[in-house]
Amino acid sequence: MNPTITRLTEKKCIGLNQNMSYADYKAQEIWKRFMPRRNEIKNRVGLDYLSIQVFGNSYWNTFNAENTFQKWAAVEVSVLEDIPSEMDILIIPAGLYAVFVYKGDGSTAPSFFESIYSSWLPNSIYELADRPHFEILGEKYQKNNPNSEEEVWIPIQFK
Repeated sequence: MNPTITRLTEKKCIGLNQNMSYADYKAQEIWKRFMPRRNEIKNRVGLDYLSIQVFGNSYWNTFNAENTFQKWAAVEVSVLEDIPSEMDILIIPAGLYAVFVYKGDGSTAPSFFESIYSSWLPNSIYELADRPHFEILGEKYQKNNPNSEEEVWIPIQFK
């Protein structure tokens, strides 16, 4: 695992969110609600979608699959105007991120993320930072396709 270490500039996002846990993971539900409404969002930056997780600052201290977090289906926008009804704003603050590329149909995602948090991160010069985690679902992303690719952005800071 060799991530690219990148300094992210602030991202303004608009989308839908829902609280969930990994034990009761309902990401498909939020995307089913979001995708039919995505074209209501004005001032989009690019064509990518963002799958965002907002964890509490102690979420990763002792991982428990029952703990809840906020899951977002969103897009980046240039300005926070004309927010569609029932959608919310999320600003991802600027900061340092480790960017990994995940390739596959999603079946190996749990082991991929486990290796980041249990192997790469503890053996690096970084620790988790309290900012949103997210995946960029770009033009190479194809749901349930073994050739799919997405970028995984993990917020980090120096130990």
